Amino acid sequence: MSARVAWADVEVGTELPSQTFTVLRSDLVRYAGASGDFNVIHWNERIATEVGLPNVIAHGMLTMAMAGRVVTDWVGDPGALLEYGVRFTRPVVVPDDDSGATLEVSAKVSAKGDDGTVQVTITATSEGATVLGKAQARVRLA
Repeated sequence: MSARVAWADVEVGTELPSQTFTVLRSDLVRYAGASGDFNVIHWNERIATEVGLPNVIAHGMLTMAMAGRVVTDWVGDPGALLEYGVRFTRPVVVPDDDSGATLEVSAKVSAKGDDGTVQVTITATSEGATVLGKAQARVRLA
């Protein structure tokens, strides 16, 4: 875990280190087991396409968790995350190959409170399309 970020050292506009995540079908299987979400659209291509999806899609909460790691890795303490919310705008389509899908996540400090907290706005894209909207986190800094 990295050292805690100091509130005094952060300004509005501070960019967090971006991260790229690979999502494989095997990740979806593991997440389904851990979460109990065995919805067939996350593992069965035939059913996913029958209901109008382009292919199997990643669980929204898995996508949200990966995007949140940019914030928790930056702050150095997952317990410093006070609030986190997103809107799911597009699914992360996960092909059945060795490359999987790519989730690219960047974030920037968008507000700084007088109480040692900052608001972070997160951008998450896959295949060039935004997959999370209104993605924001509030964290308490050291």
